[in-house]
Amino acid sequence: MISVQELVVHEAKIKKAIQSGIPLSITTYTLPHEVEVYIEQTLDVFLKTAEQSALKYYVTYCVQELAVNAKKANMKRVYFMEKGLDLTNSEDYAKGMASFKNDTFNNLSHYLRLQKEHGLYIRLFLQIKLNTMFLEVRNNVVVTAVELERIHEKMALARKYDSMEDALSHALDDSEGAGLGLIILMLMLKKMGLTKDCFDIIATGKETIARLTIPLEKTRVQNLSQLSLTIVENVNALPQFPENIARAQKLIGDPKAEMKDIARQISMDPALTGDLLKLVNSAQYMLVKRVDNIACAVKLVGIQGIKNLLYSYGTQRILGDDTQEKRLLWEHSYRTAFYAYNLIKNFKENRGLQDDVYVAGILHDMGKIIFSNVHPDLHKKINDFCADKNLPASTLEDLSAGMNHAEIGALVADKWNFPDEFVQAIRFHHDPLSAPPPYRELTDAVYLANMFCEYENNNVSFEQFEPTVLESFGICSKKHIDGLLERFSIGFQQKNERTALLT
Repeated sequence: MISVQELVVHEAKIKKAIQSGIPLSITTYTLPHEVEVYIEQTLDVFLKTAEQSALKYYVTYCVQELAVNAKKANMKRVYFMEKGLDLTNSEDYAKGMASFKNDTFNNLSHYLRLQKEHGLYIRLFLQIKLNTMFLEVRNNVVVTAVELERIHEKMALARKYDSMEDALSHALDDSEGAGLGLIILMLMLKKMGLTKDCFDIIATGKETIARLTIPLEKTRVQNLSQLSLTIVENVNALPQFPENIARAQKLIGDPKAEMKDIARQISMDPALTGDLLKLVNSAQYMLVKRVDNIACAVKLVGIQGIKNLLYSYGTQRILGDDTQEKRLLWEHSYRTAFYAYNLIKNFKENRGLQDDVYVAGILHDMGKIIFSNVHPDLHKKINDFCADKNLPASTLEDLSAGMNHAEIGALVADKWNFPDEFVQAIRFHHDPLSAPPPYRELTDAVYLANMFCEYENNNVSFEQFEPTVLESFGICSKKHIDGLLERFSIGFQQKNERTALLT
């Protein structure tokens, strides 16, 4: 939540949110002028970063109009509560609205204070995902059936007008002050070339959500997808897995192969053998006695555990950790994996997901790591592609900073014949609600673990978490996240310390 003293627009955070598909949020209880200015400045940077600056005037008006309407709706609640009137009763509603405008205007500070005391907020969300820009203004009051009907009537009326002259030539019901503003908003949408389906008012039972949905320019989106394929096809530093790992994978898939055959194949790679022994002796398996025999280790980990180890080990071996940038990315990946594993362990009944989610966490950001392997010849191909497709010079910078990295990682994982659950978890780890249903639980855990890491580093706030995912894990508050994160962070540190003793 933003306080007036903290109203500084952080361009780097806005750019990161756009690149990662994470929503930006601004919360206020009274919508003072300082916050309105801050919202306008944030929209300016958000639209500029998304290369949609031409929409600034229209979008700013729409968002400010919706925020003011949310503020009025909140004020109506506290006004009716103070007067002892029932919003859902038609007689009380008529009586309250007859004096609402005059009473609140003459005692505005009092009713604004009441809004804050009752925790009634106005919350703005800005997000880009699935090549679409979403702008939402939410307030935590339940819209009544009568109010929703009135709003939809005004929206239907507003759609009939093609100009301000048409709108002003008709008598407007201004008893709630929303008629003309909503008509202007609908005219703004037409100016942006948007249809009526791009704006809606949604009642969830907990919040009222006014949502603008703006499709982004499709040509650029298609070109970015083509560029992702070009990168995957031309990164010569990304061959198939090493032959010895491929042989081990083949043995694992052979129903006739025995554990001793798999153990013998793994023992031919000293580094892989060391990784396996470290894994078996880690806290994950909680063994009473240290295991130093590879055959015993294979039996303890099991087929699925060995299979997953090969994916994570092989990926790190190919992509490397020879630079500080890569080491930091791998450290984040292993932390995400640990948090994801513990989320499944603590909140889900499907214990079979624990191994898979750990590996998916390790692999989720491989698209970013791939960019660390981009050689000068590929840089030239990317630049040539951008020039040919009329993409801006900043495209390479955007890609290397994270834009489309999930798709690039998924394409490479598919090229390496990874199981579909890993491919989809990589592809949708920033957009879990779009993941195919069979992989939602896995993807939700990776998404949430990654967000835990971002939250831990103060890159996101509690309001930026996807509520649906939090609910699926039974997490309902910032305090709950803080408690889990404290435990998980200590556990990860202790795991690292134990691992260090084994090396």
